[in-house]
Amino acid sequence: MGRQSPAPARARTRRTRPARSVVTGFGAAVVVGTGLLMLPVSARSGEVTDFVNALFTATSAVCVTGLTVVDTATHWSLFGQIVIMLLIQIGGLGIMISAGAIGLVLARKMSVAGRLTAAAEANALGLDDFRGLIRNIVLGSLIIEAITFALLFTRFLWGYGYGVGQAAWLGLFHSVSSFNNAGFALFSDNLIGFAADPFICLPICAAIILGGLGFPVLMQLRREFSHPLRWTMNTRLVLSASIVLLVVGTAYITALEWSNPRTLGAYDPAARILIGFFQSVQTRTAGFNSVDIGRLHDETWVGMDVLMFIGGGPAGTAGGIKVTTFSVLFFILLTELRGEASVHIFGKRLSRAVHRQAIAVVLLSIAVVMGAVIALMLLTGYRFDRVLFEAVSAFGTVGLTTGITYGLPPAAELILVVLMFVGRIGPLTIGSAFALRDRPILYEYPKERPAIG
Repeated sequence: MGRQSPAPARARTRRTRPARSVVTGFGAAVVVGTGLLMLPVSARSGEVTDFVNALFTATSAVCVTGLTVVDTATHWSLFGQIVIMLLIQIGGLGIMISAGAIGLVLARKMSVAGRLTAAAEANALGLDDFRGLIRNIVLGSLIIEAITFALLFTRFLWGYGYGVGQAAWLGLFHSVSSFNNAGFALFSDNLIGFAADPFICLPICAAIILGGLGFPVLMQLRREFSHPLRWTMNTRLVLSASIVLLVVGTAYITALEWSNPRTLGAYDPAARILIGFFQSVQTRTAGFNSVDIGRLHDETWVGMDVLMFIGGGPAGTAGGIKVTTFSVLFFILLTELRGEASVHIFGKRLSRAVHRQAIAVVLLSIAVVMGAVIALMLLTGYRFDRVLFEAVSAFGTVGLTTGITYGLPPAAELILVVLMFVGRIGPLTIGSAFALRDRPILYEYPKERPAIG
């Protein structure tokens, strides 16, 4: 009997390699970032930062979350803040895309495996014009960040009297943090001091929204903005769902907090609407806050939990289960209620493989979040609503907090580290990376239907 061909094994290895490479790349970035942040030069005090705190901050930056266990403005030196900003930029673009961009700058060719991994991370359909793909993603990101920087720099310089150097640094850091949906701020109260200032809040919101749409959507809008009939189902879903969720989130937060004297109630009507919109945008997975999140009503937290769990668009800087996953589940539900045989979205039939993938993402995400909530409650003793908000914020790579992050024990911080990492990469990617085997099924079992509902 001849030997079995090793081709299937090689094929399986090629299929799982991109997922493993993404996990390894993000993990390596976290390790390097942790090491840099532990250096004495990274802290203003000149002392070594505790390992868990450095790991938490590095993970939060690479996973563009924004949760912090030390004050970014006062704990880290300029060097440490630069490290955080670079980690945010690398993590927001994606490890493999960042590596591809560096390779292009150095005029080196990437291997086919590297191209496959970067293309998969960007949700590209193939390897055609790979250089153009990477160039467009990086160039588009830098242009948006540059425009945001110019607006913020001007406002910090002329509106608040900062010196040129300080205004430039504040504009640069917050433009990178906003486009990459990170939510790190260089003020101890985050952006509460600018809650009623549209010249600070609106540019940041615009950058967050654009970053949260995802690179595939941005690239198609750049090419075919005036031809909406050519837009893909992904682009239409992301745009329509994002608009609906932003409007609903703004109305929900503003209405519930309108008369709360500890939040929106302390401002004039125009500022209340601005703050409500600003906080709705943050639930797209950015972690800035212009009011104290811990003083919001419990009902507001619940609504924000839902919005943070949904997140933004795929293959971008946003987290969550993604608006496309949520939209697919909505249309599946709508199809069942109508009694139709197949799911149709914007005049096209949805593949059944997408049904399974969407359901798997949601169920895995719920399992991860609820498991973390139980563990955090056992470790900390905080109430369920606060712990749930913290867990969803970490998993959705949002970065908003009710104020309990600073008081968590090291074991609880490590749980949030895992949540941020899984949330940034995605539970399905993690599962694919560590799958023991991937074998094709050569037969089918007979069908049988259990009672549902």
